[in-house]
Amino acid sequence: MDLSIITRRLPGGVVEISPHGEIDLENAGELRGAIDAAFAGEEPRLIRINLRSVTFIDSVGISALVGGYHLANVRHARFVVTEPTDFVYRQLYISGLLGLFGAPQPREAHQDHDEPEPVG
Repeated sequence: MDLSIITRRLPGGVVEISPHGEIDLENAGELRGAIDAAFAGEEPRLIRINLRSVTFIDSVGISALVGGYHLANVRHARFVVTEPTDFVYRQLYISGLLGLFGAPQPREAHQDHDEPEPVG
């Protein structure tokens, strides 16, 4: 599966980067490039990587996230990961990096909280 990346600049100095597909050795550089590009022009206060549409990530993809975290830290911006799929969540958990990325909860956990409570 290919990787596509959507980057949006939001109010308050937030840049949201939303990759779609698989992040691996073949294309992790694209994610890192998107993170680097977020610092072109106006300096963001927050880089938010939304992983709700990422079906696979390998160690090279995780390394791109770590590199992005360090770049943000040097540039005095926060760097968080949001809505990882179960697979991505497990990879970040196993690697010990959940805390570094803001302790994101898996996407399915968010969906459970968004559903209305059953009545009756």
